[in-house]
Amino acid sequence: MSDTSPRLDLPYIQPAQAQKHVTHNEALRALDVFVQLTVEAFGATTPPALPVEGQVHALGAGAVGDWAGQDGTLAIWVDSGWQFHSPQPGWRATLAGGTEIRIWTGSDWLPASANVDFDNLAGVGVNSTSDTTNRLSVSSPATLLTHEGAGHQLKINKASAADTATLLFQSGWSGRAEMGLAGEDAFSIKLSADGVAWDEALRLTAGMQVYHSGNVVGTVAASPGIGDALFETGSNANGSFTKFADGTMMCWMPGFATASGAPATWTFPAAFASGAVAVTATAEGASAAMITVETPSATDVAVRSFDAGGAETVSPSASLHAIGRWF
Repeated sequence: MSDTSPRLDLPYIQPAQAQKHVTHNEALRALDVFVQLTVEAFGATTPPALPVEGQVHALGAGAVGDWAGQDGTLAIWVDSGWQFHSPQPGWRATLAGGTEIRIWTGSDWLPASANVDFDNLAGVGVNSTSDTTNRLSVSSPATLLTHEGAGHQLKINKASAADTATLLFQSGWSGRAEMGLAGEDAFSIKLSADGVAWDEALRLTAGMQVYHSGNVVGTVAASPGIGDALFETGSNANGSFTKFADGTMMCWMPGFATASGAPATWTFPAAFASGAVAVTATAEGASAAMITVETPSATDVAVRSFDAGGAETVSPSASLHAIGRWF
């Protein structure tokens, strides 16, 4: 029969052995180390200046001093001296005063979590309790999701267009705002005062955009799409114009010089879609005069000026306005 036990290497009391209590006490000392194994440090290499009776240290590589040559063993201070025991693969040890658990692999003490399969867990609660609906539950002042060297993307996926993929904001566990794909593939933002009745504040589908101070005024299009504005303005030597996304356009020209005895042509600052243009003209200045317009086209209009007697002998400045459609 062997002199020691096969697993813990505890000494056996031999037949006809003298001072059997010595062997028995040595076995108890070893058990005192191995049972409920708690260590002061993992990977320790330098003995403490003032060792404490019964404290165990898990030695790492390169141990020095009284621990030299004992790398990978368990060192315990007993009866004013160090004793060393070799752990076996699979032994577990906790860090004194903490919750850290490590396992001896045969060459190093590794965190027990490194050997736990975290895939397909039924639920995870971080300072909270998960349930069958909220399988991930986190209770904390904030939650941080950050990049790993580049960008980071948070994905919320749904099975079909009729399902929901949204972010719900609650107050006292009652919904107040919700944004995302709510029962359709259009993006919406909804608001509620009581968590029951909801108002849709915004709804966007593909090809639509939100207008703001940066894109309300810009380039308009007959079929508005992404990048097109609600209003377009411009000016040149012929006056100024404003185009609206619904197809309406306004042109104006103050201080237009009329001609005495002949019509003057006002070329619009921007062309209309046709000659169906409403043009008004007002004489400027203190002298009595009348202004008429005739034969408007998509690009211009003839302007005539008359004095109070109806003769084309004056040439006052005129303020001109035209309204029509640009498409």
